Amino acid sequence: MTAPRSNALHGGRVTGGHAPAPRWSREQIRAARVAPLLPLLQKQGLQIIQRAAGNVELAAYPGLLIKDSYWRWPQRNLAGNAIDFFVQVLGLSFHDAMRLLTGT
Repeated sequence: MTAPRSNALHGGRVTGGHAPAPRWSREQIRAARVAPLLPLLQKQGLQIIQRAAGNVELAAYPGLLIKDSYWRWPQRNLAGNAIDFFVQVLGLSFHDAMRLLTGT
């Protein structure tokens, strides 16, 4: 009988035959954080409403304001970068958000 193999990506334990989640470089994460949200949201078919000072609002999420790669939702006391948007607002996993933002 052999001892379990170590896998540093999963806290030293071997996963049950699943491929390990991709490991993202610091550069990829930094780039994803500042990815412009508007083109990605338009590609997803979300209706955009133009607001003052270069802000946009999403019709499906009243009160949520987006500008460049940042967003804020004052009514819910939420705000963040592009990764945070896909995780906190749209409910994607971190890895799915990264795949979407990096195009991989």
